[in-house]
Amino acid sequence: MIKKPLHNFHIPVMGLAYTIDSPIRVAQYGISSVVSIIDDEIIEKMKNFYSKKFNLNYSGISTKIDDYRAKRITDYLDMMDDIVSEKFEAFKEEISKNKTALKNFMEMLPGASELKNGLQHFLNQKEDITSSIKNFIETHLSPGNIDVNIMTKVDKDNFHKNEQLPVMYNDAHASLRGFANSKLSSSMVLSAGMNPRLYSYIEEFNDFFPDENCFLKKKIILKVSDFRSAMIQGNFLAKKGLWVSEYRIESGLNCGGHAFATEGLLLGPIMEEFKQRKNELIESAHSLMTRALEQKGKHSVSEPLEMKITVQGGVGTAEEHDFLLKTYHVDSIGWGSPFLLVPEATAMDNETRKLLAKSKENDFYLSNLSPLGVPFNTVKGTSNEIFRRNKESKDHYGSSCPKKLLALSKEYSPKGICTASKKYQDIKLGELELEKEAMTAEQFQKKKEIITEKACLCVGLVNAAYMEQNLEVKGEKQGVVICPGPNLAFFDKEVSLSEMVQHIYGNNNILSHDNRPNMFINELKLYVDHLKKDITDFTEKITNSQIKKWKTFKENLFNGITYYEELFSGSSFFETEVSTIKKQLNNYRLLLGKIEIPEC
Repeated sequence: MIKKPLHNFHIPVMGLAYTIDSPIRVAQYGISSVVSIIDDEIIEKMKNFYSKKFNLNYSGISTKIDDYRAKRITDYLDMMDDIVSEKFEAFKEEISKNKTALKNFMEMLPGASELKNGLQHFLNQKEDITSSIKNFIETHLSPGNIDVNIMTKVDKDNFHKNEQLPVMYNDAHASLRGFANSKLSSSMVLSAGMNPRLYSYIEEFNDFFPDENCFLKKKIILKVSDFRSAMIQGNFLAKKGLWVSEYRIESGLNCGGHAFATEGLLLGPIMEEFKQRKNELIESAHSLMTRALEQKGKHSVSEPLEMKITVQGGVGTAEEHDFLLKTYHVDSIGWGSPFLLVPEATAMDNETRKLLAKSKENDFYLSNLSPLGVPFNTVKGTSNEIFRRNKESKDHYGSSCPKKLLALSKEYSPKGICTASKKYQDIKLGELELEKEAMTAEQFQKKKEIITEKACLCVGLVNAAYMEQNLEVKGEKQGVVICPGPNLAFFDKEVSLSEMVQHIYGNNNILSHDNRPNMFINELKLYVDHLKKDITDFTEKITNSQIKKWKTFKENLFNGITYYEELFSGSSFFETEVSTIKKQLNNYRLLLGKIEIPEC
């Protein structure tokens, strides 16, 4: 019997460590979450911490042993599976014996849930229900998934004694192998675009192929920004006999972490295309996959496997949640940044959590902090920003780069160098000094800021988890880097896990103010602002190609506004907001019309 997921939301990956142990915290309640498996150092430290806490027999893995990175990841995932299984069994026992605990759990379930109705039946009974409810729970409850995330571009070459190691030892490849060798039956979320070499490596592991019962022990989830990308990547994998079990659509700008802006394509029109063309994705992939499995001599699949469509980015109310479920027929919705204010769900130090709670809309911004060269969502006033500014006041720039996970620039070394490192920034600042006389003071300062703004994400994104558990933080002080989406501006207090889940399902409201714009309006604002800034900040020679990009971006935004005008006119959702939404759409149409595209 395949048990249905208990929830129609999930917690996406956040940073390198904000969800590093979220399955241990929330999986017993049926909540799925995603763990980043790029940084083996924090994974090893968290494994040792939890192994000691739960009296488990997981020994440390030294960096001196062969393939230590993959082995650390496998061990940690196996240990999490052990802990989640133990906590889930204890939780089932508790709610089968304790009606108060059962009632509290039911408050965290979706309102129209069959499970909730079934449990209510037991709650209404006055006699002893222990035996019968145990049987019901055994057949209907399942823990949330321990899913993992790999940023496909974080795939640095590695060296031993100045000799480059085989590709299988690259960072993302080793992370993939660590997951593939674990005992988990869950999903791997691939994000940040296509890496053909990494995708091809998946073929090496049988768990990603269907067995004789068409069961996939390990599934593939692709995080994508539009339908075209989904079709290209899905078919690439299908030709290798690999099935994409879920396409996780994320808003290009209204999300946390790295922001990959689309060509002006808004979330609503993107979701509409997935809804209309989902069968194309399924049929195309199934046809290619069947042929590939036959050629490989693997178990065939006569019918297409399950393919889910999920969405995340900027969702903040129960009505928006329900709207996405019913309008676009999605299977689950990602709630990320709001869970940063839930200590029971995410790993974070008190200081940073308090900063997030008090920060206002103008405090959240799209930065150039990331060494990847991709816009990066963050908030003003982090301890990392304070440490960097203090160093800059003494003319000290860049990080010591202890982990080198993002040492991907080959500009000065075949081994790669991180653009946030002191080594890289010293070289760049030296080059800038030589060009100083040929530019104005303002131009010089702007270029200097571009070089020195980069932050050490490898350290900054894990420090909060270390600090929460009082684990030692070695090396120079970097502080905490945090990467919330702009939607978090409208959440202003710490809440319990139960309160957050009830907010998602409309049984509770944790928003203090009613001035929060609809998620689609907020995304539209971000895109209009992005286009204006992109044109204003452009300093290169303007080409016909660049003009075409801006015009396409602007046209797609106009088309998106028209789509929303029609959508909200015929929708039964947002009835109290619809007149305001229409006015806002019209205002943005006027603002967009005033943005002038430069000529050559």
